[in-house]
Amino acid sequence: MKHFSIAVAAVLLLAAAPLDQPVERAVANSATVAPVAPEIPVALLVDLSSGQTLYAREAERRFVPASVAKVMTAYTAFGLIEQGELALDRPVAVSEEVAEQWSGEGSSLRLKAGDRLTVGELLMGITTVSANDAAVMLAVAAAGSQAEWLALMNANAAQLGLRDTHFATPNGWPDEGRTYTSARDLALLAEALTTRFPGLYRRYFGHPGLTYREITQANHDPISGVVEGADGIKTGFTRESGFTFLGSAERDGRRLVVVLAGAPSGSVRDRAARELIEWGFSAFESREILPGATPVGQARVQNGADDRVRLETAGKVLASVPPGDQGEVSLTLRYRGPVEAPIAKGQQVAWLRVAVAGQQPHDVPLVAAEAVAQANPFQRLLNGLVGLLT
Repeated sequence: MKHFSIAVAAVLLLAAAPLDQPVERAVANSATVAPVAPEIPVALLVDLSSGQTLYAREAERRFVPASVAKVMTAYTAFGLIEQGELALDRPVAVSEEVAEQWSGEGSSLRLKAGDRLTVGELLMGITTVSANDAAVMLAVAAAGSQAEWLALMNANAAQLGLRDTHFATPNGWPDEGRTYTSARDLALLAEALTTRFPGLYRRYFGHPGLTYREITQANHDPISGVVEGADGIKTGFTRESGFTFLGSAERDGRRLVVVLAGAPSGSVRDRAARELIEWGFSAFESREILPGATPVGQARVQNGADDRVRLETAGKVLASVPPGDQGEVSLTLRYRGPVEAPIAKGQQVAWLRVAVAGQQPHDVPLVAAEAVAQANPFQRLLNGLVGLLT
């Protein structure tokens, strides 16, 4: 807590009410202005280490992602691999239907009917050179059909809380707007991709290019190999979408995610991606507000053996602040409650809103410091009597 004074606000109970939406804006007192060209309609920069938004422009606006949709195809495949339902060395024979429809369409491995590749090779084609044919072939091989694969993609989107996202194609090919997303949702997807599957992420993202069938193709990622610590993630372009990018970089344990959409040209997008992520690292530094497992108040419990549960931080609580900043920090406990029992120890049941003076507030998870069993009949009767008297 060095350099900060902490003010803890009163507990705010949110009984079945949605959390307030944060104001979308650049941080007010940063030392420099975020370098985002005005002709880029959608831009977002998030510090995943703190969960804090450093810059946002139309972060909830829906747009067509183009090939950035393939990030969810990779995420879906990673999930099946981790669950043991899909093997990287599984051989896949390219079907005549996929080869006829997709070989040579846009970015492609130029697959031919009868080609045999592994799941891992298809994934590398998807993540490195944005191969449309590889994405469709992986979907069909893993799920049996594109429809079944899309069901998995959309189920993952729902599980991650991507409220402004829907997939109608595994590769982002133009589909009259049936596939759409938002910058905020893509940042959440990037966080899940990098934190849930770090080994697979490092293995398949950030490569400069690949060679298949004696044809070498380059990755169009504008930051990997250029920006220190950058390792992906995905570019996209169609006439419908403009130039789009979802990217990430990590330095000293601090990971930033950048999203740009609708840029008028690849050069404008690429320059903005590099400049914005460099600005995020130079204009802010990460400070610890609270250590992990710090007690932070209580939440009311419904139908529990106890009527309250103690809360603690799930991990370190960090804030991204301009270098040398010594502003005040206010913390507000927030939850939808009372929380229904039973509650497991370590279960996320609340949020801590962190507001650094002059910065955009952000929420971090709070977990139960103890288990609370469901009330037995006598305890429910007693709780009811107490409720009548209070």
